[in-house]
Amino acid sequence: MMKLRYFLPFLALSATLRTTAAEPPRLVVQIVVGSMRAEDLSRYAGNYGEGGLRRLLDGGTVFADSRYDYQQTTTPVSLATLTTGANPSVHGIVAERWIDYVNNNVVELIKDRSAMGIDCDAGIGDCSPRNLVAPTLGESLQQSSPKSLVATVALDPASAVVAGGYTRNVFWMDAPRANWITSSFYAETLPVWARKYNLSREILGYIPFAWELKYPRERYRNSQSTVIDLNKPEHLRRKRHRLTSVEPEKPAPNVPSGIERMLYTPSGNAVTLAFAKQLLTQMRLGKDTAPDLLNICLDAPRRIAESYGPESIEVEDMYYRLDEELAQFLNYLYAQIAPEEVVVVLTSDHGTSPSFDTGHEESDRFNTRQFEVIVNGFLNVRYGMGDWVLEYEDKCVYLNHNLIYERGLDLAEVQNEVAIFAMQFRGVSHALSATAMRTSYFGSGYARKMQNSFYPRRSGDVILNLMPGWIEEQERCWSSSGSMYGYDTQVPLVFYGVGVGPQRIKRRVDMTAVAPTVARMLEITEPAASEGEVLPEIIDL
Repeated sequence: MMKLRYFLPFLALSATLRTTAAEPPRLVVQIVVGSMRAEDLSRYAGNYGEGGLRRLLDGGTVFADSRYDYQQTTTPVSLATLTTGANPSVHGIVAERWIDYVNNNVVELIKDRSAMGIDCDAGIGDCSPRNLVAPTLGESLQQSSPKSLVATVALDPASAVVAGGYTRNVFWMDAPRANWITSSFYAETLPVWARKYNLSREILGYIPFAWELKYPRERYRNSQSTVIDLNKPEHLRRKRHRLTSVEPEKPAPNVPSGIERMLYTPSGNAVTLAFAKQLLTQMRLGKDTAPDLLNICLDAPRRIAESYGPESIEVEDMYYRLDEELAQFLNYLYAQIAPEEVVVVLTSDHGTSPSFDTGHEESDRFNTRQFEVIVNGFLNVRYGMGDWVLEYEDKCVYLNHNLIYERGLDLAEVQNEVAIFAMQFRGVSHALSATAMRTSYFGSGYARKMQNSFYPRRSGDVILNLMPGWIEEQERCWSSSGSMYGYDTQVPLVFYGVGVGPQRIKRRVDMTAVAPTVARMLEITEPAASEGEVLPEIIDL
């Protein structure tokens, strides 16, 4: 009887929790932190406050081994995976630009001449999702529940457009003017409240005049610094150094000055979350029975990681300030909507490579322009003079199909020749032809990850994979993403809120699971192209 007396209340509590979990949340907030590695959540946890990242980690379901299962881990590609539940081979986003083989013209992912930016200079906001192939979670929500609202905010237009898809209320920043804008595809005019917010110039209060440490130096784990000067009062330094050794001066990252510099500092996160608060209030998200969705893409961390490297004090300090900003945002969120009616999903679009100068000696980087010229020269010798290589873009080589056909050559043979030749370059670990991708099935290993990134209508003729630690050479870029290695593919994934208990899941999880899991929580049809499996730790299947 004693055991039964304690067991009955437990059954009642469990029934209550199941009933609560069965009700769909009124609002799902999906926060995507650019270039955040999975390890960053624990690496810097000692300096997190109670109300931000620690609140999510301690109170939510943490998936410790969540990964993208493909090679092309760049921002637009992975945002498409998060919102569609599909790999690039299905959702069709392989890069921000590619070549149209019919006319040899460059196609830009979000650029649309038929769209015009609202309240911005010509050419700034001519963006739309017309090149997106697969429907997003937001679109599924609006189709299943027409009264539901979907809103998306990001610094970069590509992030906003890919995450928002064919929904409304998609906003990004016109950096030179420090205004939040949209395009005529999404609205005829900017909402009155958004125009008033821009006119208030509140955003100017976030412009940093100096980047100083949030905490005393001894609390930091990282040692490299560039613009945070630990020894001098000036906030800008024209060198990069380690505290443990003396190194020759190097050029500082190519960071814009003035207002645009804000996008390369923690202020970029602050202004994005501040506008997200406006979206919550002005659109009255989560205020009725129809479930709503808010997408927040934090692009500043990616820019900071690329400019200073993941080993830098700048990146570490950014996370501490982001933790504080998230705490303020979550407090604001729960003041507007009851916590038991909200689900927060925290994740990232990809990680980032080690800085190329992390070791005792600088690592070699892959010179894309040199590679282009040499490959074209090889084809000149092999098949005669001509512009054989149209472009190298995001590890894809695009060949001139028109010229190949004019010379009466076999496309598959030329592709294979280039793939074999590419393997002679230092830094290249694998090269596969488009024909091999289309005609073979790779069920495991590196080839599967490359095939999962391949979309026949947009991917190049030859796809490369670089060796671990190698990145493409870019001016003053210390770290980069876009590989199949763990530092790029493994990202944080945390679900927090109604129906989600505190637990840590160690099994491997594919990131295609996020969209169908959220769809199931909202009790709507998952996005049409979704390949992922619903996470049983979140949804009682």
